[in-house]
Amino acid sequence: SEDVLSTLCAMQQLGVTIEDYLDKNVITVKGVGTCGFNSPDKPLDLGNSGTGVRLLMGAIAGQPLTARLTGDASLSARPMKRITDPLQQMGAQIGYLPKNEEKGLLPVTITGANPALPLSYSTQVASAQIKSAIMLAGLNARGVTIISEPCISRDHTESMLRHFGVEVEQRFLTDGRHQVTLAGEANLKAKNILVPRDPSSAAFAIVAALITPESDITLPAVGMNPQRIGLITTLIEMGADLDITNERLEGGEPVGDIHVRSSKLNGIEVPAKRAASMIDEYPILSVAASCAQGRTYMPGIAELRVKETDRIAEMARGLKACGVSVDEQPDSLTVDGQKQITGGTTIASQHDHRIAMSFLVLGMVSQQTVSVIDTETIATSFPQFASLMNGAGANIYAPEV
Repeated sequence: SEDVLSTLCAMQQLGVTIEDYLDKNVITVKGVGTCGFNSPDKPLDLGNSGTGVRLLMGAIAGQPLTARLTGDASLSARPMKRITDPLQQMGAQIGYLPKNEEKGLLPVTITGANPALPLSYSTQVASAQIKSAIMLAGLNARGVTIISEPCISRDHTESMLRHFGVEVEQRFLTDGRHQVTLAGEANLKAKNILVPRDPSSAAFAIVAALITPESDITLPAVGMNPQRIGLITTLIEMGADLDITNERLEGGEPVGDIHVRSSKLNGIEVPAKRAASMIDEYPILSVAASCAQGRTYMPGIAELRVKETDRIAEMARGLKACGVSVDEQPDSLTVDGQKQITGGTTIASQHDHRIAMSFLVLGMVSQQTVSVIDTETIATSFPQFASLMNGAGANIYAPEV
């Protein structure tokens, strides 16, 4: 996907040798050590990758170099200060353009600390990006870095760093918060990684199968990290005929095969505490809710308003245009399921890949065609989306001009 390639190119600019990624399903990375990055000759353009730019901020903040990070128009409208503020406390120098300083918008120039200062940081939101950026900067800190969050967010970074030999501990505090402790001055040892298939991408095929009559599909080797499967848990609670089989560990991460059959779904209240484990899946969950019997209430999702777009507002606007009853609140979305989805409208996805894919899935069961514009960003995360879905029976196409 373009997000991965943008991150890969940025790593090459920092002096890392990366091979074998054009023709094979294998990427070979020759590490340079935790202090081996070079200052790049030109800005690091992360395109649309919010994860890529934020994790790179942390990696750069703990190394003795200077880099300027940029992105496309969508990424340049997303807030970065909640990442750079703790990195600044660790000794990194952060520079925004004067007009962007207050909101913390790209481009940003970062000069890393040498060495980084250990940090004890308490976040107000459960964000794997904030947590991971601090951990990556803390690899070169002289001491222990501690991060606590309201509840556990995705912990791929913790698993990955342990896989490479870093001392990382996780525990829950008496008040329910999740705490990560990382020992600095780490010496990472190269190891092979088998990357699981992405549950956030699988979500679109899962929901499409659930809401489309007579569907029966299997998605093999999908990542089943407990902090990523909130959508699967929610769909099962809604009545989904969904099984996880052949569960195993691959590269330190749990994976499994997902068998899905079309189902009659029922509306539920989704626990707010589950939001961190499925934050990217709420747009496609809203599609499932539109086809369920009854009302689905999704609270505690204010984080969706600072994604590629305001996803609460965009899903509410698009669902209403398709004939679905929706109630939008600052941190929640309520969807009343419909016996039939009218469709017959054009959705402006605002260049948000998950909004675009969600409404293309909804179009599979609508009475009239659902057209979606600004779909080119689907390639940022799921370039094979249309061909994979069409191979399973969908009819997604670009009309002739």
